[in-house]
Amino acid sequence: MLLSNFVLLNTSISSWFDWSQLPVLIGTLICVLIVLYTTFYQAGRRKFKMREIAGLRAVEDAIGRATEMARPILFTPGWGGDIQRPTTIASMNILSHIAETTARYDCPLIYPTHDPVIMSVAQEVVAESYARAGHPDRFQSDNIRYVSSSQFGYAAAVDGLICRYEPSSIFLLGTFEAESLILAETGNSVGAIQIAGTDSTIQLSFFIVACDYTLIGEELFAASGYLSGDESILASVRSQDIIKVLIAFLLIAATLWATFDPDSSWWRF
Repeated sequence: MLLSNFVLLNTSISSWFDWSQLPVLIGTLICVLIVLYTTFYQAGRRKFKMREIAGLRAVEDAIGRATEMARPILFTPGWGGDIQRPTTIASMNILSHIAETTARYDCPLIYPTHDPVIMSVAQEVVAESYARAGHPDRFQSDNIRYVSSSQFGYAAAVDGLICRYEPSSIFLLGTFEAESLILAETGNSVGAIQIAGTDSTIQLSFFIVACDYTLIGEELFAASGYLSGDESILASVRSQDIIKVLIAFLLIAATLWATFDPDSSWWRF
């Protein structure tokens, strides 16, 4: 009787819990605990120190160069994203820092985009940045413009802006697809300093070849936290680094375990 009840209990538990997914559950809980630790505990004790990225060091130089040459700055988030993508949100944080700096230097900032929602958000971000810098009167909403939702229509419109205004510095930060090389080559033809960043591994190769500085992959997200100084973003970046170290350690341990299998008989001789 007891044995039959145990079998029924075990069967009922197995019906709603897949024991084969237990390692996934443990790994997820570990990641959640690491994120909570870096966000609520470590963030309140001391500042996070991040390694410097060459592309970030060049941001101030690019803005200063545009101011000295009396030429505008062009910033675009690419065609492949929408307002919900992490790359677009990260680019908005970077845009806020750049807009605040251009407001102090009275340097025009042009922002073409393919999405009317992104355009509206960018207008609010830039307007707040100008007000934070103490120069709300310098904000021009017409410089934050919607051009086209068509991929190559957007690329042609941005190329036209680059050729017409000849910006001294171009920021290509966001989600880019086949238009990436078209924009980068056009910016290169007018002699602009170009700082690019995306999470698309396919388009990164084009940016590395055609641009002066490239934020590779997650460096784009680290840059948004680095420039904005947002502790929550910096904490999430730190938690990712901890998880990467943990994954690397587990991979090494798994490799050693597979190499020196304790069930094998080689050690008995």
